[in-house]
Amino acid sequence: MKKVFFALSILTLVATSCGTKKKIAELENKNKEIQDLLNTATVKLNTCLSEKDVIIGQLDFLKKNNSDLINNMGNMTTLSTKGAENIEKALESIKEKDIKITRMQDALTKKDSVTLALVTTLKRSVGISDPDIEINVEKGVVFISIADKLLFKSGSYVVSDRAKEILGKVAKVVNDRPEFECMVEGHTDNVPFISNGVLLDNWDLSVKRATSIVRVLAKEYGVDSKRLIAAGRGEFVPLVENNSADNRMTNRRTRIVVLPKIDQFYEMIEKEMKKPTK
Repeated sequence: MKKVFFALSILTLVATSCGTKKKIAELENKNKEIQDLLNTATVKLNTCLSEKDVIIGQLDFLKKNNSDLINNMGNMTTLSTKGAENIEKALESIKEKDIKITRMQDALTKKDSVTLALVTTLKRSVGISDPDIEINVEKGVVFISIADKLLFKSGSYVVSDRAKEILGKVAKVVNDRPEFECMVEGHTDNVPFISNGVLLDNWDLSVKRATSIVRVLAKEYGVDSKRLIAAGRGEFVPLVENNSADNRMTNRRTRIVVLPKIDQFYEMIEKEMKKPTK
């Protein structure tokens, strides 16, 4: 009986020992699985931490880039504002210059209108049918060219009666236009003048003829002496070459230049320039 009980005890211990080993093995497997899961989780955690650092770095870069863009936009806005202001100033300057140019053109147009009216009046008063009298306009200045044979005898500076008739008509027009001055130019041909004790040469003769015309205009027809200028040009400003009798006759002439007073002309321009901008 004792032997049977002992045998049963041994069997029980063996069975118990086998069950424990099995559980231990199961626990070891579970532990291994848990360790694998832990390792996997650790790897994933480290990966996430690395990715987090990368993302944080990218975020910092994006923040800085965004800040730079905002600053650049501010600078561009400032530059755009300054550029717009500069363009506006330039356009304003161009506008002012255009206004000045327009006003100067208006002043010149007024002067040209007055000059044209003067020419018309002179042609009507003096007459344009006489081939020895020429009236024209050059660069806003009126020229009255009178042939020498209508004014003086050869080598003389005494004004003829026929010339005084013409000068009287010119004087009337000039007197009606106080804003103009009158310059008388004497011209000769190139034939040497033989000195007579009073006149030395053609230059002397041209000056004497110019002053003779000026005296007639002032003393006989009342033209203000301050508006008169006498100039002798001698043989030095010919219209044509002095190579024939006809050409020399053409060059012997007296020219009356009716021109606006320079100071009054500039005053007219200045007056136009000072008008307020509309």
